[in-house]
Amino acid sequence: MKNFETMSYDELLKEFKKILKANSLKFTKQREAILSTLYNNPQHFTSENLYLLVKEKYPDLNIGIATVYRTLSLLEENGLVSSISLGTQGKKFEMANKPHHDHLICTMCGKIVEFENEQIEKLQQQIAEENGFVLTDHLMQLYGICSECQKKMAKSG
Repeated sequence: MKNFETMSYDELLKEFKKILKANSLKFTKQREAILSTLYNNPQHFTSENLYLLVKEKYPDLNIGIATVYRTLSLLEENGLVSSISLGTQGKKFEMANKPHHDHLICTMCGKIVEFENEQIEKLQQQIAEENGFVLTDHLMQLYGICSECQKKMAKSG
């Protein structure tokens, strides 16, 4: 597979069809609607949010929530989608075609802020080397309370 970050939607669609075939699954309008919606909306989705958006964008398409769950799982297993685990709140998914980034996650409202920081990247590399590791991948998630939730807490406190 070529570099996912530079893939056009048509190339992504071809890759998706190969994955479906390799898993003995049919290419359907429902599955394409899920992929297209993810590709064209850069935010992070719960399975339920994605299901509702697909239903809104494709009102004539008969799609079930189970199809969304199975398709997301297949996309994630094959590296086309990545997820962030929010504990009891479940997972949020995004297309994996973005440049590497890390996440700040609000533990109250679930807001996710993406960020890139070259100093953090260098420090992670240094720590890996100091411990005899060759870094192949990493995922950084920082948890806290966003400014909006802090304001709400201050008003109610």
